[in-house]
Amino acid sequence: MKTSILSFALLLCSLCLSAQTIQKTSGNPVFPGWYADPEGIIFNKRFYIYPTFSAPYNQQVFLDAFSSEDLITWKKHPAILDTAAIKWAKRAVWAPSIIEKDKKYYLFFGANDIQNDQEKGGIGVAVSDKPEGPFKDHLGKPLIDKFHNGAQPIDQFVFKDKDGQHYLFYGGWKHCNVAKLNQDFTGFIPFEDGTIFREITPENYVEGPFMFIRNGKYYFMWSEGGWTGPDYSVAYAIADSPFGPFKRVGKILQQDPKVATGAGHHSVIQVPGKEQYYIVYHRRPLTETDGNHRETCIDIMTFNDKGEINPVKITKEGVGPVTLK
Repeated sequence: MKTSILSFALLLCSLCLSAQTIQKTSGNPVFPGWYADPEGIIFNKRFYIYPTFSAPYNQQVFLDAFSSEDLITWKKHPAILDTAAIKWAKRAVWAPSIIEKDKKYYLFFGANDIQNDQEKGGIGVAVSDKPEGPFKDHLGKPLIDKFHNGAQPIDQFVFKDKDGQHYLFYGGWKHCNVAKLNQDFTGFIPFEDGTIFREITPENYVEGPFMFIRNGKYYFMWSEGGWTGPDYSVAYAIADSPFGPFKRVGKILQQDPKVATGAGHHSVIQVPGKEQYYIVYHRRPLTETDGNHRETCIDIMTFNDKGEINPVKITKEGVGPVTLK
């Protein structure tokens, strides 16, 4: 009897050790709740995701954030920004984009879903001493509150170039602009021709711009199709300059009818110093028909020998653990 109990105990220990050696994955979605338009970024050797709270516009009055040490387990930082701190923002707080500068964290966001130049709202900036907030209004008013070159002032992405200059890419309604930010992010510096907002719209662009540099080339990415529809997807271009010209290469992220629908509005995380990239995006579960029922997911993004982005395989498993050094 004692031998049987001992054998059983040894078997349990063996099974436990085997389970521990199986590589754990994040699973998709990576955290619960309806969240969209996620921006993934690394601060202080920790992964962060800043998404839109996906709900009817009048309920979108705050932003949550999530952080992780390994891409597997995520901690929620609730209400890092809300309309109580941003007096001019009333609804439709969208698509956060964040960057660290001079030990401050600047969060760019869209609010109010304005439809013309007479309505109040647009793109704002909030600031905090910590990546998890709380954030307060940096300007007390929108940074951009008008339509320029036909671009609705939403879906902002702040980008730091190789020379340290910061740019703001943004735009809905099938138009994308870039503008040169000043040193304290309170306004813009005109381009050489005196203009502030330069249109760089590539073929099929709808919204959701994103940019990163790889091997000296500028990869410009955007979302195509309708955000509530099955055609929502991500395409990209490669250029020698952050201003293009951007010739569309092709589509690299889209739905898989066996996994999820409406995959789009993404960002990209690179593990520092490594050829290791992840795409952070939202999609809609196959069981859902409500347009706002979107969830945040992560999958691996790779390149071919020509430097082109390979089509992303969207998965239910997500990604394996990553430790930042």
